[in-house]
Amino acid sequence: MPSLRFPSVPSRSLLRQQGRALWWVLLLVLIAAAVGGGLWWKQRQAAPAQADAPAGRGGPGGPGGRGPARFSVGGQTQPVSVGVVRRQDVRVQVNAIGTMSARATAVVRAKVSGELTSLRFKEGEEVKAGQLLAEIDPRSYQASLGQVQGNLARDQALLKNAQLDLKRYQDLLAKDSIASQQVDTQAAQVRQLEGTVAADQAQVDAAKLQLSYTRITAPIAGRLGLRQADRGNVVGPSDANGIVTINLVRPIDAVFSVPEAHLAQINQRLSQGAELPVELWDREQKRRLARGRLGALDNAIDATTGTIKVKASFANDDGTLFPNQFVNVRLQVNLLENALTVPGTAIQNNYVYLVQPDGTVTQRRIRVGVADGDRVAVEGELKDGDQVVVDGIDRLREGAKVAVIDSGAAARADEAAQDGGARRAAMMRNLTQEERDKLAKMTQEERRAFLRSKRNQPGAAGPAGAASGTVGSEAAAPAAGASAAAGPSPAASRPAGGRGAEGSRGATEGAPREMPRVGTGAGAEGGPRAEGGATDGERRPGMSPEVRALLEKMSPEERQKLQAMAPDERRAFIRSKMQAAGIAAPGAAASR
Repeated sequence: MPSLRFPSVPSRSLLRQQGRALWWVLLLVLIAAAVGGGLWWKQRQAAPAQADAPAGRGGPGGPGGRGPARFSVGGQTQPVSVGVVRRQDVRVQVNAIGTMSARATAVVRAKVSGELTSLRFKEGEEVKAGQLLAEIDPRSYQASLGQVQGNLARDQALLKNAQLDLKRYQDLLAKDSIASQQVDTQAAQVRQLEGTVAADQAQVDAAKLQLSYTRITAPIAGRLGLRQADRGNVVGPSDANGIVTINLVRPIDAVFSVPEAHLAQINQRLSQGAELPVELWDREQKRRLARGRLGALDNAIDATTGTIKVKASFANDDGTLFPNQFVNVRLQVNLLENALTVPGTAIQNNYVYLVQPDGTVTQRRIRVGVADGDRVAVEGELKDGDQVVVDGIDRLREGAKVAVIDSGAAARADEAAQDGGARRAAMMRNLTQEERDKLAKMTQEERRAFLRSKRNQPGAAGPAGAASGTVGSEAAAPAAGASAAAGPSPAASRPAGGRGAEGSRGATEGAPREMPRVGTGAGAEGGPRAEGGATDGERRPGMSPEVRALLEKMSPEERQKLQAMAPDERRAFIRSKMQAAGIAAPGAAASR
């Protein structure tokens, strides 16, 4: 029988040596990775300083410089928008979420049972207290009233006869012609009939009241809701929903909760006789709905939430507030008079960038207070009238050189660029699928001629009355937006027919996309579908002569650099160039 051989098992010492060697290899790899990462981080930190250093030896950032280089992208002045530091009264407000509540609510129910014969109101209308709303069939109640009235008349006649008999008996008793017992019996009979007549009268009054309930009136003044019963239905006092609901909404209340931390301050102001203003805002905090005043506080704090319910009153003269409506509430608990404020967008943690007279910026430490709208109360090394940076902060460092730009003109240019994109999308929506396929196969010249002919046809403006402008200028919107005085909007900086609202479909099917080119030379395209005229002047009728002249003076390198910029950087670059050349921003004269 052959012997079986098994593989030898390594000894424990050999395994221990192999494991120790593996650990040494891993340790060396980690050390090498740490050293490499440190070198990479050091080079990355040194890169901005080297890029910012001037070429000369004696410059601030050069080898012989005396101080640190000022930070600026590409060695250029950074365009920024600024806001003004000013003193103003700042409201200390408590924000809360509230629900509108009607001042009074009444469910109109029938007090007697019967068939509903008529409805005398319109749903949603305003009614006065006591106004007739509905009627119930009164015939059964009229019959009941007649019955009790007959009983009353009968008993009244019996009472009158008994009273006459009593008078005769009393006369006979005076002549001693009748026994006194008979007189007493007749007197008791009269009193009994008087009680019967009184009961009959009460029944008559009750029947009249029941009959009056067949006419249903409004218990309070207010606004009616939707009717809950129709004519012909049998209604009664036990109906849960009644016939209709009335809400008193003029005035109307808002109920909300405030933290108990503000309770002492609110009580102090109320004890002084002050009226605490309250504002209501919509869900998005964009539109103010109403102004009112604080009305009352609850008598206990909610232990689970640590808040107390508060009620505020509003006139609601225009009737725009409804019960159970969700609102955002701003309760003013105090007023800081003549406080130093800055725009909220200028604050970076606990500092702002102050624009100095020499055109540089410096950091100023501040202590942030309460916010009132877009202004924030601060304390720090600022004074009334200072200018602080509100846009372009991410590109700044201590001592950076800046150029102040007009943010209003940029907003106007953005709006114009968005209008051009809407017209371009309208033109593409008018093309059929066959025309789009044909357009994709055309050359540039054929495409220009085709769209020029489509533009001249009636109805080329597209739906919703979109203005029919030069198609080439619309297709060249990205470049035109880049060279406009205020710069392009994010939508205009994309290729024509890019990811727009509905124009994206037309662009995808209409023509291949290309990177937009910024230039004014022959053959320079404003976008991937510059199907308009052969020159920039034809393709860009909305471009001002000043901007066109500025673009013509740019070198190819500058145009290439402009093309690679983000929309905000492109806008700022164009403005800085215009200011350096002494060219006024388009629209400035018109605004003046």
